[in-house]
Amino acid sequence: MPVNATTPAPTQESLKALIREVPDFPKPGINFYDITTLLKDRNGFRETVDALSEHYRKTPVDVVIGIEARGYFFAPAMALALGAGFVPVRKPKKLPHTVRSIEYQLEYGTDQLEIHADAIARGQNVLIIDDVLATGGTSSAVAGLVEMLEGRVVGLGFVIELGFLKGREKLARYDVFSLLQY
Repeated sequence: MPVNATTPAPTQESLKALIREVPDFPKPGINFYDITTLLKDRNGFRETVDALSEHYRKTPVDVVIGIEARGYFFAPAMALALGAGFVPVRKPKKLPHTVRSIEYQLEYGTDQLEIHADAIARGQNVLIIDDVLATGGTSSAVAGLVEMLEGRVVGLGFVIELGFLKGREKLARYDVFSLLQY
């Protein structure tokens, strides 16, 4: 059921209750927030997409980008809700046509992401969606890809934000919205 005047908005607590916390994954000391339990709950999934899309309802959005892989769970639904197109950003050598790439820093080393060179037209309004905002490195790189293609980043939306990692600071020049904070 969509969030509207007769349906109360989901609370952080109600959505957090649908997310499984897995201690020591993928390594000791890491607390992993598993969203598959949220996704399988039809009401929780709908409420998540409705609440995220509501934040951007008045923002002109031409294209919604999903970041591989878990961003793909939410970005296409957001694109449908906002009447926009969907564009995937992928790991290297996964897209079949001409691509633009960006290399970015990880805690230990570098990584790379790619987008089709014709995925974003000059001046298009682009919303970037992912499941988790951690250190901000991946999201910052994707924003760089959008700007490389002369698109305009109108926002970055996340289901979960790990505030203690301070990823928002890396994205300070953008509108950043997260539904749940840990």
